[in-house]
Amino acid sequence: MAEMKAMEFTDELKLQPVRRPVPEPKPGEILIQVFAAGVTPTEKHWYPTNHQADGTPRSKAIPGHEFSGTVAGLGPETLGYSLGDAVFGFNDWFADGATAEFCITKPSNLSLKPSSLSHIEAASAPIGLLTTWQALHVRAKLRKGERVLIHGGAGAVGLFAVQLAKSQGAYVIATSSNANVGFVKQLGANEVIDYRERRFEETGQVDVIFDTVGGETLERSWDLLKPRGRLVTIAAGAESSTDPRVKSAFFIVEQDGEQLAAVGKLFGSGELKAFVKAELPMEQADDAYSGSIAGNPGKLILRTHSSARGNIRCK
Repeated sequence: MAEMKAMEFTDELKLQPVRRPVPEPKPGEILIQVFAAGVTPTEKHWYPTNHQADGTPRSKAIPGHEFSGTVAGLGPETLGYSLGDAVFGFNDWFADGATAEFCITKPSNLSLKPSSLSHIEAASAPIGLLTTWQALHVRAKLRKGERVLIHGGAGAVGLFAVQLAKSQGAYVIATSSNANVGFVKQLGANEVIDYRERRFEETGQVDVIFDTVGGETLERSWDLLKPRGRLVTIAAGAESSTDPRVKSAFFIVEQDGEQLAAVGKLFGSGELKAFVKAELPMEQADDAYSGSIAGNPGKLILRTHSSARGNIRCK
């Protein structure tokens, strides 16, 4: 049986290198040869990292659920893709992730990779891009000319939110640390607030608030909404809130290959750019998930294949 290199969590939530059998795609599944995988450091504390879908304990999970790579195998009756297709997307939270040479996913979780992006760049996009689209377009129904406030405009999600809101013709206000004010302005924000120097309440009322921060920032945001204003939050603490407003505003991104394909076209047109904080070899996954890696705004990426390096753009 063929084997692959992978990184798995120990009981102490450290990441260690292991060898695993290359998974076999079942009916309706696709085997992906992973070239690059996105890192979300908080994943080590997520429920699916330590639990199966049925609630039973889980151990030795492989993290990293967003990826870019090529189709390496097709399960029986699997349609929509061909061997060798360059794709990007993310797989089920309870499945083994992409910090490995191969992973399993479904056609509905994928899109063809934009040819304008390298595998490193493409792996930085799926979760942040879909989170933003589902927050602003699907849930908040942001319209042209509306005022939108984005908390955390330089974050891995916020940077897509600023760009997408601007592309939809909104007036974009974003919060950021002083170090990233210039970066967020370059993304297209009309106003950027250094949250350590100014209170965001000074911006006045807005139609939509997209909160990626939570806590006090979320609580202070409600009074800024216009009478028909909409607030959406992805802050982890909001999931357990008993406040009905917060419970209604909170959501978790869902896989959607059709949405990913539609929004991904904006990379080719230049309306969207992907940003990589830093890239590391897969063997440094434990460092990546420690949350201590410094770098530019954007997503931290693990290389799982030599073809992902630099600006190689496999079509």
